[in-house]
Amino acid sequence: MTLSLAPDSRLRRALGSEHLAGWAFALPAVALIVIFGIVPIVWSAVMSFQANDLVSAPHWVGVANYRALLHDPAFAASVRHTLLYTVIFVPLSVAGAMLVAWALNRKLHGVRFYRLAVFVPVVTSTVATGIIFLWLLDPVFGLVNFFLSKLGIPAQGFLSNPNQALYCIVAMTIWGWLGFDVIIYLAALQGVPHELIEAAEIDGAGKWSSFRSVVLPFLRPATLFLVVWSTISALQLFDEIYVTTRGGPLGSTTVVVFYLYQQAFQFFNGGYAAAIAYVLFLAILVITIIQLKVGGRRIYSNT
Repeated sequence: MTLSLAPDSRLRRALGSEHLAGWAFALPAVALIVIFGIVPIVWSAVMSFQANDLVSAPHWVGVANYRALLHDPAFAASVRHTLLYTVIFVPLSVAGAMLVAWALNRKLHGVRFYRLAVFVPVVTSTVATGIIFLWLLDPVFGLVNFFLSKLGIPAQGFLSNPNQALYCIVAMTIWGWLGFDVIIYLAALQGVPHELIEAAEIDGAGKWSSFRSVVLPFLRPATLFLVVWSTISALQLFDEIYVTTRGGPLGSTTVVVFYLYQQAFQFFNGGYAAAIAYVLFLAILVITIIQLKVGGRRIYSNT
């Protein structure tokens, strides 16, 4: 009799356990992650070894897509544009956010309004940001050229000029994402002991000296996080390009992700686009590991 009731008791105990209840609540999210996250990742990995036009039946080509990338001048140009954008965007956005956060981390009249104003662009949609900058930088009717004309400076092409378009994208994205970095730095600044700053000032250190010697070491973890995060975001730049320039003019703003989009959804080279995606993934992974190792040593070093 005891043996026959044991399975029922174990079943009731399992059904009533908190472990099973937790998995029941998490199951919808897990299913969504598997269906829309893991499955596409695996599928795109298989697709990168196929000739796939996303319509007809694919066929296996091995590493031919990856070999083709080595001899594709358009892909090489997109890599150069992406790296140039990243090299400019990351240091300017991180350093600018640090200075803005330092300026806003004090008792000022209306400081909440200033902090809100800095953060508003972050919650503004990319489409709205792109449209705003299209209006501002319009070569004929834009406000920027209007003010430049008042200073006697000739009208600039900005987003329609191959030599200026990518730098305009840098300015637009810095404006759009500066608030996020500022919030991170403001949170980090709250952890800086005021006693150390006061002690440095008593010892005769100026504002810059106390910032460099006392405050800056406490900001290293936040700086590492923002550098890694900004680099990953920069290497995946797409929305701003799609909304404003569509890779132009003359391909001067065609970055890797936009080139991937063109191959997949304009030229229907799905296998080739998947190969680009995995090359980008590996590049981001390697760069992130290097940044974490180098930055981690810097954080915990005494120099």
